[in-house]
Amino acid sequence: MRRLATLLVCVCVALCWGGLNAECPEPNAMTDANGVKLCARFFEYSDLVYSDSCKGQSMDVYPGEDVPNMPLAWNNRVSSLVVASRCSLTVWDFFLKEGEKHKFGAGIVHRLREVSQGLIGSWNNDISGYLCTC
Repeated sequence: MRRLATLLVCVCVALCWGGLNAECPEPNAMTDANGVKLCARFFEYSDLVYSDSCKGQSMDVYPGEDVPNMPLAWNNRVSSLVVASRCSLTVWDFFLKEGEKHKFGAGIVHRLREVSQGLIGSWNNDISGYLCTC
């Protein structure tokens, strides 16, 4: 009985806490399908459970990209993102890089809902332009 209890605890730990970045790529291993280095990657979904973030469709961002207007299919749609090591991503909430801006350093942002924008807002589904540098 004790072995069964130990096994159940190990399985729960593995499922609940192990691999928090299971879906999100590691910042030091950010490349596209052809092996080209990325600056960042946007994802359409996030979740309270971090291992369920970085899912759905994704958009690759390359070093040096300066995009004042997000493609319409991605405007105000990003919910999680990963910025590659030794890179930074600056985002704006309006077209032509107007309005509020925020700078992300290298790392994983599982939920943009947790990144505040002003007194009551968040960056979830609110990116309309960006600049990515490495």
